[in-house]
Amino acid sequence: RRIPAALVILVGGLVLSSAATLRAANGDAPSPVPTPVSMHDFMEGVFQAPYRRLKAAMAEAPKESPAWKALRSDALILAEGGNLLLLRLPESDADEWAKFSIDSRDAGVEVVKAAKAKDFPAARMAYETMLNHCNACHRKFEEGKHILEP
Repeated sequence: RRIPAALVILVGGLVLSSAATLRAANGDAPSPVPTPVSMHDFMEGVFQAPYRRLKAAMAEAPKESPAWKALRSDALILAEGGNLLLLRLPESDADEWAKFSIDSRDAGVEVVKAAKAKDFPAARMAYETMLNHCNACHRKFEEGKHILEP
């Protein structure tokens, strides 16, 4: 037995209207809140493991699909980390911090795209660009400590 299209549209509209009303009653989506850890602990906990795995993966072109997927996954984690950095703006030079974070994120996205296409030269170039942005931030905010090697 078929449900009349008008009834489907009516019920669908009510569901969407109820969801919009619920959002309006509760405010927009909740705002992200940084986990209360030091910047050192944050950087180490979020970035260190995927960076180390990606560094090893970038030594030579992956030969099998699972290796490409792992490379893409670590690049995605690092790229999303750039968004997380935007939640942790420093008290001074926040504009520079944001620029470094966005540039690192965007280069990470290019690594993800190249890995999905299995284009190692493009992935390698974007990876090095990403590290250059990370290192520029480390030079500015960490007095040149924690420089990453490709």
